[in-house]
Amino acid sequence: MPANLLAVPGQIYRHTRYYRDDAGWQTKYLLVLTGTADDVVYRLLTSRAHGRPENPPCYHGDPYPGFYLGLIGGSLSAKSWLDLRQQDDYDQREFSASVAAGLLSLETTLPIAQLCAALDCTANAMDTTRQQSRLMRDERARLGCE
Repeated sequence: MPANLLAVPGQIYRHTRYYRDDAGWQTKYLLVLTGTADDVVYRLLTSRAHGRPENPPCYHGDPYPGFYLGLIGGSLSAKSWLDLRQQDDYDQREFSASVAAGLLSLETTLPIAQLCAALDCTANAMDTTRQQSRLMRDERARLGCE
């Protein structure tokens, strides 16, 4: 991912207006995995296990695939999983505009070892596109993951 982008792999952002429902705007957390000059590849975090195990942390089965991140800390005070279901990439211009507008705020950054494991798990998930998988594998190589 080029250095001039705001999004850095491993960063977790809080999006205060990710979607709107009957109760109003809903907040979501997202983990930046990798990206290009045009797109940010990410996955959403969830605190709802819904059959996702803690061990092994990487789970590609039903009903919901996920990667267990554990207790992250800060505003993420509950156990968290990376939701590995299909996710479109975030347009880089829109991502940057959302950061500038205060809709997206940086919460924390994952340790490299945990990011490496999350990248490996997500790259192999059924709903990950070929391009996303290739970018994640390239990111692992850049990070020197084992």
